Amino acid sequence: MTSSGIDRLISLLSKLPGLGPRSARRAALYLIKRRESLLAPLAGAMNQALEDIVTCSACGNIDVIDPCAVCADPKRDASLICVVEGVADLWALERLNAFKGRYHVLGGVLSALDGVGPEDLNISGLAARASQDQVKEVILATNATVDGQTTAHYIADRLSKTGVQVTGLAHGAPMGGELDYLDEGTLLVALKGRGPVG
Repeated sequence: MTSSGIDRLISLLSKLPGLGPRSARRAALYLIKRRESLLAPLAGAMNQALEDIVTCSACGNIDVIDPCAVCADPKRDASLICVVEGVADLWALERLNAFKGRYHVLGGVLSALDGVGPEDLNISGLAARASQDQVKEVILATNATVDGQTTAHYIADRLSKTGVQVTGLAHGAPMGGELDYLDEGTLLVALKGRGPVG
């Protein structure tokens, strides 16, 4: 038997990706055994993150400043926008250090099964950004899943009237694969080999 505080810690840890109830119990015990060296600094860092982290009003990335560091960087190519499903995908592409444009985070994908429609995603914000004169190319870097590809085709159709070139990643990214899990080499090939969508 455990106390309600420990039960709550285990319950919250079990909600993290990749942690089930057993893994959460092991993680909770590990943290409790290292209260001073790990649990206290982790709690402090989480409180600090709760206070400081904001969503970028321009692209949807998360950072401690708005606009985020990527959007605020004057060396970034404002004529290129890379569209990703989530922040994890943006971070995966940033690890490559090969893309020098800007990003746009959709916040998910279209999914009739899950009841996610265009109004639930940041597609209207993308359309507004793509209509700006300096934007020349929008790269659709959605995951190579059915929902990801459906979303890419919807966006390509929506942006067709803007006159901006719409491209997609080459299929070095495997069907059913998620960007966050791909190695840097595969991501680099996919980014460099992008082509028209539609």
